[in-house]
Amino acid sequence: QVQLVESGGGLVQPGGSLRLSCAASGSIFSISVMGWYRQAPGKQRELVALITTGGSTNYADSVKGRFTISRDNFKNTVYLQMNSLKPEDTAVYYCNLGFVGLEYWGQGTQVTVSS
Repeated sequence: QVQLVESGGGLVQPGGSLRLSCAASGSIFSISVMGWYRQAPGKQRELVALITTGGSTNYADSVKGRFTISRDNFKNTVYLQMNSLKPEDTAVYYCNLGFVGLEYWGQGTQVTVSS
């Protein structure tokens, strides 16, 4: 069984930065694709960033150049560094682990960008 626990969300002013963390339990983290998704009120959940087992990354167009996903396989943790935050980045951010057709989700962490 895999559990994902996100942390690092909060309230930040436009232009500010936050770093989200997602710690995974279990033994499959290093061989899993990790992702960050977000869901704003009244909108569907959308992909923000992905990182493969080999470290390749993919980003939504709306966050390219501002967000960076990274992983530490020794700590079983994936990170999302968010810079130059905008009000439209406000959402609940979810961590996702994908492994041979299985998916696991964290409970989400709220990010609010407002002055």
